[in-house]
Amino acid sequence: MPSSKKALIIGAGIAGIASAIRLAVKGYQVEVYEANNYPGGKLSQFEQNGYRFDAGPSLFTMPQYVDELFELTGKNPSDYFRYQKLDTVCRYFYEDGTRLAAYADVDKFGKEVQAQTGESAMAVNQYLANSRRIYDISNHVFLERSLHRLKTYLRWDTVKSIFRFGKIDAFRSMHKANQGFFKDKRVVQFFDRYATYNGSNPYAAPATLNVIPHLEQHFGAYFPEGGMYSITLCLVQLAESVGVKFHYNNPVTEIILNGRAIKGISTKDGTVEGDIVASNMDIWFTYYNLLSGYPKLHPQKILSQERSSSALIFYWGIKAQFKELDLHNIFFSADYESEFDHIWHGKDIYDDPTIYLNISSKYKPDDAPEGCENWFVMINVPANSGQNWDTLITEARKNILSKLSRVLGKDISPLIANESILDPRNIESRTSSYQGSLYGTSSNNQFAAFLRHANKSSKVEGLYFCGGSVHPGGGIPLCLLSAKIVSELIA
Repeated sequence: MPSSKKALIIGAGIAGIASAIRLAVKGYQVEVYEANNYPGGKLSQFEQNGYRFDAGPSLFTMPQYVDELFELTGKNPSDYFRYQKLDTVCRYFYEDGTRLAAYADVDKFGKEVQAQTGESAMAVNQYLANSRRIYDISNHVFLERSLHRLKTYLRWDTVKSIFRFGKIDAFRSMHKANQGFFKDKRVVQFFDRYATYNGSNPYAAPATLNVIPHLEQHFGAYFPEGGMYSITLCLVQLAESVGVKFHYNNPVTEIILNGRAIKGISTKDGTVEGDIVASNMDIWFTYYNLLSGYPKLHPQKILSQERSSSALIFYWGIKAQFKELDLHNIFFSADYESEFDHIWHGKDIYDDPTIYLNISSKYKPDDAPEGCENWFVMINVPANSGQNWDTLITEARKNILSKLSRVLGKDISPLIANESILDPRNIESRTSSYQGSLYGTSSNNQFAAFLRHANKSSKVEGLYFCGGSVHPGGGIPLCLLSAKIVSELIA
């Protein structure tokens, strides 16, 4: 018999979809309300003049968290969702002419670093062993469970992790730790870059974040058949197959309470009653827009924390192909510290930004016309705090084109067949991400993991939170884990 309990999900981002699947499997009637006319949130796509672009996240790691959702419903994941492991995770280009291929194979990668920089392969292996150690200590505590309930800390594996806390290197910065492992500045810069995976500053973020290379190097990086948006599409299809109902073009305007308990939500179609509400909307907008009538419920300290960085993305249809480029490519700034100083202290864009270039047509040729490539060109920028973005974008575009043309030895500007731009302002308006920050709050202090908003409200019965702005953080894997935590808290 159908369950009499109803769960209402606010937002069809990846965490909202995953929460819906998990709650449907537990027997809830689940309805998802999405303001846009498409699912996915940041994990969306668009097409323009024969070019297809994944609009948001472009790196796929930890595919087991997607597979797990199919397995929960009794389905074989490979019947619905396929992906291939990358032999080369990313190609790196330095201003001094150095080119480095980050091979998935650890031994091959170590030899590549030694051949291109002179840094020993042994140092790379020791570093990755340390990265794994941090993961082994922190994974079950900081990533897979709620940090905000006593039960987590009474588990034996948590107790063991607490006794080994000193080994997660929380009291020095990523950059300082990386300098301790490597002599070559290029290799230090290589590993400093992982701070950007959660929108943080390697010169301030704790060295605990040096866990991230392990996630990429040990578990691997992948390309989904059909591109990144296929993750969204297959999970929506899975959700619908277990009875989840999606309501698009239907923004939630209020979370309705009955005292200190959930009663339902308000939408353009009226009031919808439910036993549980799980918000996949950015925590800032959840409180200030949907719970605006309950200021005493607002966790002011959390809501006033420093936001993560944002992004400026140029989507370019390129009338040429570049054999030296791969799916993922990085063009490093010559002065990394100055770049982050501009982002975090100047709140502007450095004139020599590090450029991330993703080309999905390398693996999915029909994403671009024959002989062409679809370029997703991104730089890290500060969250929106009222900057003159039109001026910043014009200047950044000029600097990006100059850098790419110089390093690749070919004038890029005349090759651009069409262009779209995504900046912090429309990241905020399209995805309800406060100030356009990509990952909620930054991780620029050693206690950041403990300062993220909990997945369950301590003040409202039946109110839960998932997505990149709450525990355990941003990015596809952590968003999927937030959904898992929510479902376990409800259970």
